[in-house]
Amino acid sequence: MQLTFESMFSVVTYILLSIGYWMIFKKFGKKPWLGLIPFARDYQLAVCADREEEGRLYVLFTGLLRVLMSASSFMESGSGLQALITMIALIVLIPSIVYSIRILKPLCVIFDRSPRWIFLWFFFEWFAAFLWGISKKFNPLPQEKRDERAAELSGVTTKGDGKNLSINIEERSAVSHFKKHILLKDIHLNVEPGHMVLLLGGSGAGKTTFLNAVTGYEKAKADIELGEGNVYKDYKKIKYDIGFVPQGDLMRGTDTVYRTLQDAATLRLPADIGSKQLKEKIDSVLDFFGIGMLKDTLVDKLSGGQRKRLSIAMEYISNPKLFILDEPDSGLDGIVTRKLFKQLREIADTGKIVIVITHTPDRVIDLFDDVIVLAKDAERTGRLAFYGSVDEAYEFFGKTSMEGILLSVNQIEEGGEGRADEMVGKYTELTRTKLGGAA
Repeated sequence: MQLTFESMFSVVTYILLSIGYWMIFKKFGKKPWLGLIPFARDYQLAVCADREEEGRLYVLFTGLLRVLMSASSFMESGSGLQALITMIALIVLIPSIVYSIRILKPLCVIFDRSPRWIFLWFFFEWFAAFLWGISKKFNPLPQEKRDERAAELSGVTTKGDGKNLSINIEERSAVSHFKKHILLKDIHLNVEPGHMVLLLGGSGAGKTTFLNAVTGYEKAKADIELGEGNVYKDYKKIKYDIGFVPQGDLMRGTDTVYRTLQDAATLRLPADIGSKQLKEKIDSVLDFFGIGMLKDTLVDKLSGGQRKRLSIAMEYISNPKLFILDEPDSGLDGIVTRKLFKQLREIADTGKIVIVITHTPDRVIDLFDDVIVLAKDAERTGRLAFYGSVDEAYEFFGKTSMEGILLSVNQIEEGGEGRADEMVGKYTELTRTKLGGAA
């Protein structure tokens, strides 16, 4: 009798759940029949909440969770294998919950409902979906009345002076699942030689995409000028003027420090350089980065800070005008990080442009001249929310730390204040006032 009741309850809740999703999708103008298909309706709900990427990940993790739980049910009760599978399932459950919240929070915003509704969705999804779908009191707000609205385009452009880094990114897009996604849009700024610049932005704001566009590694619909050269048009000639140090390195652990830098020099310096001149160049760079005494040491034997300095030296060997580093302090303690960033400051002081992403900006912010703040707008596109000096950034955002600035532009579901569009719009107006449409 108990099994019959449970079966009947499961059928009833599935029907109510399907009806709810059917009606919700109709309210959004989506295909209502997707509400009948498990997983497909989860993804479609994420699309309605403008969280398509989170929807894909949620479906992936919940699908894996169901497979693990099904496998566990076939195992011998109390066996070690069942315990292992159950433990893995509990681990997979965590990201499932996280991505569910990231979908449901903006959905509550769109339906003009309190985030407290998320708890009802968690424990009684069939009832919440049915109520939101059937009731006429639950309707998505018209687009123009929703809280989040993408800021207008600035309409400005920048012009290089033959010395600085001039960045004009109209758009950087990618196609995924036959759909075009705008990753970056409307980013215009000039960076002067001798400046060390912090690149700040939350997860998904487009920091790495921005750097790849600037270096020419992934071209955008853009115009990037470095000094008198154009990065896209003169890439073969100008690529050695750009040094890029990624978060991870590709150094061979079985090579010595000297051999590693020698190989980098062979690739990045003119082919006609003499052996004596090459050795002097390598030795001077090793000494500059404080690793000259380690030249015969294997890369695998280096500490994290020493290894990072060597990876920077590999790019520095060609004396580039632009130096870009993606989280060079990853895995380093505070003292080593401070020493590393002081060295980057010295590099900038030689007249080079240094742009850095760091996950702990406040402990080294005194070494930076300027800050670039990228933020995701309402359309999930990376936009320029600010560019200027560190002190101007504090005043602009009304904050006293870089962490505070970051929280102000992060989305609410990410633990931030959700003011990205406000700040992008504010900076756009400030730029228009200063530049009058061109710089």
